[in-house]
Amino acid sequence: MTDQKNRCFTHIAQLIREKRVSHPKNYSQSELSQLLGYKNGQFISNVERALCNIPLKMLTRVSEILSISPVELKEAMLLDHQQTLDNFLQMGTRPTFQVIDGGQTTDQPTAQTPSHTDETETEENVQTPHNPYVAKAM
Repeated sequence: MTDQKNRCFTHIAQLIREKRVSHPKNYSQSELSQLLGYKNGQFISNVERALCNIPLKMLTRVSEILSISPVELKEAMLLDHQQTLDNFLQMGTRPTFQVIDGGQTTDQPTAQTPSHTDETETEENVQTPHNPYVAKAM
């Protein structure tokens, strides 16, 4: 799954669409986009299809135009952010490391590679007297 597919914009998408169509002026996507400074309705279409989020610098303007309270905007965005974090954490991906030994790079440990790691080190690339290899995060 790509990073884009892990991102969640469904709550803000639903809020924007509901407020746009229920607004007394019943703005079209194109009209709302133009009020926000965009040339056509594609931006609002993308937002309402949950393909992207409203840029932070536009939140105040969207809130004013569609009469959305800051609390509603914040709640929708926080729910989306929480879902995005859950999606990324559930992926279960772990970093890949390469072992670099004397200019040779291998993704597989060699017979000389120590089986333990020095948990006290915080550097990304570590070479200790106990470990002649350097692990590089990929």
